[in-house]
Amino acid sequence: MTDWLKTAAVAGSMFLAGSAGAEERWQTLPEPPAMPAATQSGTAPVNGIEMYYAVYGTGKPVLLIHGGLGYADIWANQVSDLSKDHMVIVADSRGHGRSTRSDARFGYDLMASDYLALLDFLKVDKVVLVGWSDGGIIGLDIAMKHPERLTSLFAQAANSKIDGVKPDVMENKTFATYIDNSGKIYAKVSPTPDQFDAFVTQISEMWSTEPNWTDDQLKTIKTPTAIVLGDHDEAITLEHTEYLAKTIPGAELVILKDASHFAMLQDPAGYNAAVRAFIDK
Repeated sequence: MTDWLKTAAVAGSMFLAGSAGAEERWQTLPEPPAMPAATQSGTAPVNGIEMYYAVYGTGKPVLLIHGGLGYADIWANQVSDLSKDHMVIVADSRGHGRSTRSDARFGYDLMASDYLALLDFLKVDKVVLVGWSDGGIIGLDIAMKHPERLTSLFAQAANSKIDGVKPDVMENKTFATYIDNSGKIYAKVSPTPDQFDAFVTQISEMWSTEPNWTDDQLKTIKTPTAIVLGDHDEAITLEHTEYLAKTIPGAELVILKDASHFAMLQDPAGYNAAVRAFIDK
């Protein structure tokens, strides 16, 4: 197990053992409810991997992309709400959840290509993209390089440079608990349940160098974009978030109150309302 993962796992265990006291909402990590019944699900052959996906409801297409070490089911609250009047697509990114991975080096370009290939497989031309953390970064990548595939982008807790990440994020108790939980979920659902450490090592190589986009690259984004952050985010700095909103032409800055990196779990009603307020204009 990598050193940072060991530290995070220990911190998470200590937090769980001593979490009987009252907590602020932004310090909690609620479990998502069970996913609703999908109208379509399976795996798609994408860039040398088998990518798990599920589709819910009908209407304007919305693609939800989860963050690093997570999986599609973290969006259960959002799927239940948005699928009432949208076609909602979720998937497990390469190596995450129920999707396989290859020996190819992880990179945001590759992961963006995976999602575009999934949309091709599903015969969906254009989507609203709601991305959280790594999912938001993937959304920025697509907005810069394949804007014709997006109607709008709601990017929560994304960064365009590695220095947008707080240096002490792995010492945060809530984030550490998330990592600990992610390892347990991986062991239950992954087709390679004993390879979590190898997967983390592989994706950590990406995180150490990516993303690294210039101002000029960000300024090419023409997709209507919301740059979103919880006011107690453990991982991404407010300064970097404000920089993104100022640099991307016409971007809207959205700050989620009393929420952290895990706002979709902590305040699902508020999160869903923020998403709808932006994507259904």
